[in-house]
Amino acid sequence: MKVLLQRVTGASVSIDGKVVGKIEQGMVAFVGVAEGDSETDIDYLVPKMIGLRIFADDEGRFNISVGDIGGELLLVSQFTLLADTRKGKRPSFTGAAAPEQAELLFDKFVEKTRATGLKVETGRFQQYMQVEIHNDGPVTIMLDSRDRLRSRRE
Repeated sequence: MKVLLQRVTGASVSIDGKVVGKIEQGMVAFVGVAEGDSETDIDYLVPKMIGLRIFADDEGRFNISVGDIGGELLLVSQFTLLADTRKGKRPSFTGAAAPEQAELLFDKFVEKTRATGLKVETGRFQQYMQVEIHNDGPVTIMLDSRDRLRSRRE
């Protein structure tokens, strides 16, 4: 499972011109579910995302998390994070989970994120969306649940 985080001063997601989710200061998280992902991936990523210190303290250092500031989160399912571009010019998405499995895990990701007590808004699964982001910094960070396996081997 991959999560692309963008620190924002505000963001919204619209479908057919209608805003379905909107946040103020916080993070937009694009969530890509891979084949073979499970709740274990969610259990790794949600606390990592909420605790990631990407907001500046009084000295301008990244020492504050979205949880620390009581920030808001906009979660958007995005299978294109699993694109394989190693061959040719058309990305392959064979590494992405089947839609039924991806939706189930995305919903659990949303549920576990909401359980943190922070405000959480979402896009709509398998819908064509327009996402408006006011990237703060810009700060963009990629989290990959498979990193937990790599760090154990090192």
